[in-house]
Amino acid sequence: MALIVSLCLSNHAEELSTKTEEKNSLYRSILRPILFSLSPETAHELALHTLPFLMKTGLLRGSIMKDSEGEPFGKLDRFGLSFSNPAGLAAGFDKNGIALEALAALGFGHVEAGTVTYQSQPGNPRPRLFRLPLDKALINRAGFNNDGAAAFFERVKKSKPRCILGVSIGKSRSAADEEAVADYVKCFETVYSIADYIAVNVSSPNTPGLRDLQKAEILRGLLEALQSSNRALTAVNKRARVLPLLVKLAPDLGPAELELIVDVAKGCDVDGLIATNTTISRDGLRTLTSEVEACGAGGLSGAPLKKRSTQIIASLYRQSAGALKIIGVGGIFSAADAWEKICAGASLVQLYTGFIYQGPRIAQDINRGLLELMKREGLNSLDEAVGSRAGEYL
Repeated sequence: MALIVSLCLSNHAEELSTKTEEKNSLYRSILRPILFSLSPETAHELALHTLPFLMKTGLLRGSIMKDSEGEPFGKLDRFGLSFSNPAGLAAGFDKNGIALEALAALGFGHVEAGTVTYQSQPGNPRPRLFRLPLDKALINRAGFNNDGAAAFFERVKKSKPRCILGVSIGKSRSAADEEAVADYVKCFETVYSIADYIAVNVSSPNTPGLRDLQKAEILRGLLEALQSSNRALTAVNKRARVLPLLVKLAPDLGPAELELIVDVAKGCDVDGLIATNTTISRDGLRTLTSEVEACGAGGLSGAPLKKRSTQIIASLYRQSAGALKIIGVGGIFSAADAWEKICAGASLVQLYTGFIYQGPRIAQDINRGLLELMKREGLNSLDEAVGSRAGEYL
């Protein structure tokens, strides 16, 4: 209910004032404290299940970003898909495809659902999601909790969002290491027909052994198997081209590992890379060490990840010579943060933790801010900014 009030207040504020900060302050000063008084996972589930209700009742309409005439960002053609704007929602928020239409209505140009696994699974024991407000960060060890690929498919085919839909796939915990490739392929084949692109998640720190799949030769075998299935399904379905395949990487990889991954991705005709997932590092946090340690293991996201993810983006952009499109993720709370990622080499951006801390208007704010930055820089398209300052972040 808190999110319902939040959006209603935002809509009312829109009638009274055009100042974005006034609208956002309602969330930060009134509704966020209410949500943050709940356990993180309870607040998340409340928000997730409230969004579809808002769509059905029409209460979300005032929050829908008005369509601009023409193409304000220029043509955002990425891996054979046309995006309305560069700001997307990262995987992890809607793992089961419950609120995709509503999330698109909040102004996201794409939503990445999941991570979905072939087998349904409960994930790790609770509590498994923690806030670090002083650092504008989250720690999670959810462990791919989801209803499984078949249930996801049945739900999403009835209500695809009005934006690009990416589906993040991962390994079922029940699948042994030697069964990992087959498990990924079965998941891929199950969600193939409802996805606009597939993101291969080999970088979550919360499934034992998953990050080993980032090793070059293991990754090559996985991607070759997925692309083989991709080509076969494309032929059967008479699609014009194979489904775009992206790989999501960890921020804890070194330069040599990244270089090998770029070579593998190019060799396997991967369309893009997502940089980055959460980090296992706890360096530089302002939160008391005892409080951080009390959270336990898990991936850290949010503002502390910003610098490292930008460095990874710049490195991948330089190593691939721009041949691989990059989706930049990590510490994006504002248009300035998104602009940094784009100038480092990202063609699109995604956020999650920023959504939690900044509220439901964040996609709209980022998109409007990016247009202002483009105007300030005298650019006619976002593509002119992509990678323009990559060297500064290496």
